[in-house]
Amino acid sequence: QVQLVESGGGLVQAGGSLRLSCAASGLALRSYAMGWFRQAPGKEREFVAAVSRYGGTTYYADSVKDRFTISRDNAKNTVYLQMNSLKPEDTAVYYCAARPAAYGSRIVVEYEYWGQGTQVTVSS
Repeated sequence: QVQLVESGGGLVQAGGSLRLSCAASGLALRSYAMGWFRQAPGKEREFVAAVSRYGGTTYYADSVKDRFTISRDNAKNTVYLQMNSLKPEDTAVYYCAARPAAYGSRIVVEYEYWGQGTQVTVSS
């Protein structure tokens, strides 16, 4: 059974940092491109960042570029999202997702597996 489990969320002040982790089981992570998405109350799920199967190519939403960094460790079956200079508008539930392809995508429906999400709250 495939499982993606996010961790590392929490409450942080504006300007602070958090590091999210996504631990995968039941699949070989190196066979999947990985993405992070987020969903704020009353809003649609939106793309945050994606990384190719071996980590060589990354994509970011304009709203997080230069503040967030996606990375992966295939040996540990884990994907990370380092979030710096956090803003109140970054408050959302953050989800990791696996796409059976070499490269990531900004499109929600192109991902096959999803985690349960982790809450990130940024206070002003």
